[in-house]
Amino acid sequence: MSTSQDKLELDIHARIVDAAHIRFRHYGYSKTTMAEIAADTGMSAANLYRYFNSKRDIIAECANRCMCERIDRLRTAIRKPELNAIERLKSYVLTDLNMSHEMAESDKKISELVNTITQERADMIYRKIEAENSLIAEILSYGNETGEFDINDINATADTIHTSLVAFNVPIFMSLYSLEEFKEKATSMVELLVNGLVKRH
Repeated sequence: MSTSQDKLELDIHARIVDAAHIRFRHYGYSKTTMAEIAADTGMSAANLYRYFNSKRDIIAECANRCMCERIDRLRTAIRKPELNAIERLKSYVLTDLNMSHEMAESDKKISELVNTITQERADMIYRKIEAENSLIAEILSYGNETGEFDINDINATADTIHTSLVAFNVPIFMSLYSLEEFKEKATSMVELLVNGLVKRH
């Protein structure tokens, strides 16, 4: 296959995912059909099946794209050279919260989409958790290097912190409080975590 043909195939693949994501967000997963996604993309349903075997595969690709974008934003937030380890942890939590809030505001069918991915592709959720744990571990390792933290088991501590932050990580919780209330809670959580992580002098 030529390079131009490869690019065309990738462009079509991306268009399908774009169209499906818009429809999933507006109508939900269960009320979206492959024929509708095909029509939105300007192709026949038969042609759509050349690129994806099922609607399940398409939503998995949508979720993978969202997860990669989320991890990229978190990575950027914690790697600002001017931030110390404590500030990086706070930046991680608040960035995570803001993304969850943005998703809840823009994707009205987010609960169904999250439930679908959790049930159909739990492996993707585990990969997301692993990637987020890795970023938290990076912050903790940096804190140990700078002398801000005193942590013996970086990975276990990262996993515990990740678990404690679940309320700020899941879009379906965003209706419980206003964004400002969530930010106050997130800041308090970071202060509590830091109190347990800091190196005692």
